[in-house]
Amino acid sequence: MQLITFFAVRDLARTADFYERLLGLPLARDQGDCRIYRVNENAFVGFCARAHAPENPPGVILTLVTEAVDAWHARLFAQGVAFDMPPTRNERYRIDHCFLRDPDGYRIEIQRFEAPLK
Repeated sequence: MQLITFFAVRDLARTADFYERLLGLPLARDQGDCRIYRVNENAFVGFCARAHAPENPPGVILTLVTEAVDAWHARLFAQGVAFDMPPTRNERYRIDHCFLRDPDGYRIEIQRFEAPLK
């Protein structure tokens, strides 16, 4: 089984630049008004141009799980990406993570779990 999560965006070209050039996610499918990016073998994230897309949508967090939180932060920060929160340890959840926003205001968390997911 595979998973695709879709998000509505106002400016697909701006979003594509962010996810392709800055995050480096490979484009899995271009459907014209929707672009789908591969996160890993079984997970994808899609963005579709919609006039009704929310601005700075509340309550949505796209979490990318990696062992390299600090390296991701350093690479993106060097490219001029602003972070809401630099890499920080969260003892309650036993994770290291940082937060940034994509061009449409979706919150992105880059996270490392102390113990891997099962």
